[in-house]
Amino acid sequence: MTVIDPDTQAAWVPEAGHDPDAAHDPVEADVADIPLSTRLSIADTLTLGNAICGFMAVYFTTTGVLIPHLTGNEDGGMARHSAATAVILMLLASVFDLFDGLVARKLRSSAMGAELDNLSDLISFGLAPAYFVVVWGLVADDAHQRVSAIVVLLAVVLRLARFSCVQLRDGIFQGMPSPFGALTVVSIVLLELPFMPTLLAIIGVAWLMVSRVEYPKPRGRLAVAMLSWIVLSMGLLAAWAFDAPGGELLLQTGCALQVVLGAVIPLFATARRVNTFRDNRREARATQLP
Repeated sequence: MTVIDPDTQAAWVPEAGHDPDAAHDPVEADVADIPLSTRLSIADTLTLGNAICGFMAVYFTTTGVLIPHLTGNEDGGMARHSAATAVILMLLASVFDLFDGLVARKLRSSAMGAELDNLSDLISFGLAPAYFVVVWGLVADDAHQRVSAIVVLLAVVLRLARFSCVQLRDGIFQGMPSPFGALTVVSIVLLELPFMPTLLAIIGVAWLMVSRVEYPKPRGRLAVAMLSWIVLSMGLLAAWAFDAPGGELLLQTGCALQVVLGAVIPLFATARRVNTFRDNRREARATQLP
């Protein structure tokens, strides 16, 4: 509604979020009082999907793996199906986490976006994988997995807290991204390696998550490659869950590749950073020469 002031002939436009007619409608009045910066955006909705997937991963791990084990009603096929479903939900959470960032850059993001993202990541890539490690350790009677779960959870908490406080240049993460770290930890557990290799590998992933190693953000071709790898991993888990021919071997191969990627990518990132540092020093010396 626009009002013309008879003295100034200037148009008066109500302030944003204020409408005199809304006072007659309580619902419209409540909506009008909500600041635009705190209303959910499309990116925020995707972030909430991430949180829901993390919660459902915990649910399937509990009802399909933990409770049957505690009550003595274990069914190998059912436990395998529930475990695969839990990991697939973590993978789906990483898809939501990938797309909410892409959508936030293309469209507007609310002031709650960063906080929602951290809280959702804590559920899906901190609590859910750590809980999965604990439950799988109970079922497999591996005590070291119960201890390493605490290390994973603390690493994710510290990483997300630092992410909120440290300003980095655009296009990079400092430390292994929590979705990648969580899926690497789950892969290590599913490989069912001996005690020491499993413990050292999980501690290594936790250290990488809180390290200063720089990882590129998934954009462009890297985002497509990441999405393709997630879809392939879901297919391998489905083959294992339904006991397809060669499903066990396919899952072990996929988990091994995930662990190898988790070890190789930091080496490439570190080598690239060292080469960049050397090139900068060489250029600086060249400019100082007469």
